[in-house]
Amino acid sequence: MEKMNLGYDVLREVNPRIIFTSVSGYGPDGPFASRAGYDMITGAEAGLLHLQGERGRGPVKAGIAVTDLSTGLYAHGAILAALHARHRTGVGQKIDASLFETQVALLMHSAMAWLNQKQEGTRWGAQHPSVVPYDAFKTKDLYIVCGAVNDKQFLKLCTILGKPELAKEERFGDGQSRVDNRDDLHAILDDLFVLKTTDEWMALFDGTGLPYGPINNMERVFEHPQTEAREMVHDVPYEHATSGKLSLLGPAVKMSDTKPTIRRRPPLHGEHTAEVLQEYGIDARELDALKKDGVV
Repeated sequence: MEKMNLGYDVLREVNPRIIFTSVSGYGPDGPFASRAGYDMITGAEAGLLHLQGERGRGPVKAGIAVTDLSTGLYAHGAILAALHARHRTGVGQKIDASLFETQVALLMHSAMAWLNQKQEGTRWGAQHPSVVPYDAFKTKDLYIVCGAVNDKQFLKLCTILGKPELAKEERFGDGQSRVDNRDDLHAILDDLFVLKTTDEWMALFDGTGLPYGPINNMERVFEHPQTEAREMVHDVPYEHATSGKLSLLGPAVKMSDTKPTIRRRPPLHGEHTAEVLQEYGIDARELDALKKDGVV
């Protein structure tokens, strides 16, 4: 981080309006400041892996780099806030984002339960700690996620499954009883859901108001009509691809008056470093010095 701070000091002397963003594993100070940052390592150290996995079994990492990606999103928001502040004050600032701090912040309700009630977090797999049933169920071909958040929904679910009498059993009669007897209930539901395909269950659940949805693989995600309707895939020219194009994910958030667009292909590593710094007044001699010091 010393080189990062040196770079910021040099750049700010040249242009006090510059906004400098640093992303690290553990932040610029504290006893772990010099440690390298990796998604799964900081996810483990900051509690994420403690919460992920099946009940009674070992920890499981997420299928995507949640901590890495979330750090980028936090940094994105901070950059926009710094730009707004510069618009008002005329002065830029240095932004520090770290994987560790991001993941601690993402603990949310598990953190609040521990900090205020000393209630330890635990792994629940696809289940919910206080809403039963709410889980992923194996169907004849895939998986479906389904739940019932109150007694009325539970009766509706049991009726769709062809077992309305389940809702009248004392051990499943109310929310707390279902939580207390979750293993018995899930064993019964597992045996029912496997009798039909995911699409057959989807047709039965349609319009019921129950929370439900298929667990889609990548093929089904990108064949999903909502993916197309919300323009979540964009093709851009890309000379390095054999097809001459590169398919990119579209922006997750849309705006009414300033529609976000993808205007160019992803840059190569360091492709625009010199160009961006020159826009901030860094000449060729100063750029060479920054490269020599390992700043860029």
